[in-house]
Amino acid sequence: MNHRLLAIPMFALLCCAGTASADTLLIERVQETPAAVPVRGQTAAAVEARFGAPQQKLEPRGGQKRQWPVINRWVYPAFTVYFEKNRVIDVVANQASPEEIGPKPPIQ
Repeated sequence: MNHRLLAIPMFALLCCAGTASADTLLIERVQETPAAVPVRGQTAAAVEARFGAPQQKLEPRGGQKRQWPVINRWVYPAFTVYFEKNRVIDVVANQASPEEIGPKPPIQ
């Protein structure tokens, strides 16, 4: 398949797509106001000691096979923390408002 033929319609589509000036990207807000968030490798107990109890502890995901570790998720007002074996593996900023373009809400 000729990749040049695919590139032309994609380029035309991108050129025609306008940007809305009222949209705020989540990454723009996060870069403007760097917040204190848990760091990778921190224990769940240390996160709770520093940031308090989470608003919500979501159901664990994974663990069906030995290769798939159980992932726990804690939701705080500004971010969601992902744990593997009681250690932080990632922190994701939450949307501040429905108008903000950012990650989809976590799967319940």
